Amino acid sequence: MEIQSNDEQAFKQVYEQVFPILMRVVYHVTNNQDLAEEICQEAFIRFFDKGMTFPTLNDAKYWLIRVSKNLAINQVKRKSRELVMVEKLKKYPANHSNLKGGEQVLMEKETRKQVQDAIDQLPEKFRLVIVMKEYTDMDYKQIAQVLHISESNVKVRVYRARKMLESLLTQE
Repeated sequence: MEIQSNDEQAFKQVYEQVFPILMRVVYHVTNNQDLAEEICQEAFIRFFDKGMTFPTLNDAKYWLIRVSKNLAINQVKRKSRELVMVEKLKKYPANHSNLKGGEQVLMEKETRKQVQDAIDQLPEKFRLVIVMKEYTDMDYKQIAQVLHISESNVKVRVYRARKMLESLLTQE
C-alpha cells in the first residue's frame, strides 16, 4: 500500500504506528522527554510538508526514524551547554522522593539509571544501534536500512555495544 505523506488518512495511520518508536529513539538520544516530543513533532511536520510518496508504511517509518534521529543529534550538538547542565543534574540523585515498595523499587530505579548512564557513555554509532535494537523492537535489517549500513555491520555494532556496556556496568 502506497503512503502519501500529506494525505490526512495516511498521515494519521503513520503517526499512530510510528510516533511511539520515534519517541523511544529520540528520547534515548536526547535524554529529555519534552525535547524528544518537540523533535518528533518536527519530524512529522516535515513528513507532512514534503508531500512525499512512500511504497510502504515501513519506508515511511524508516524515513521518519532517519529524520528524527538526525534532528535529535543536531539538537544535542547545538545545545552542548544544555547537555552539560543535564549531565550535572544526573550526578545529583533526587533524595526527596518517597518510593513505595522499598528497596526493590529503589534498586530498579538505580539499575535503570546505571544502564542509561552506561549507554550515554557509548560512542554515538554504538549508542544508536543499541538503542534501536533494545528499545524499539527493530530487527537488524530494519536498523541497517535506517542507518544506511549493512546488516552485518549492525550485528557487529550491537555486539560491541553490548560488550562495552557489560564492561562499563561491571566497573560500577
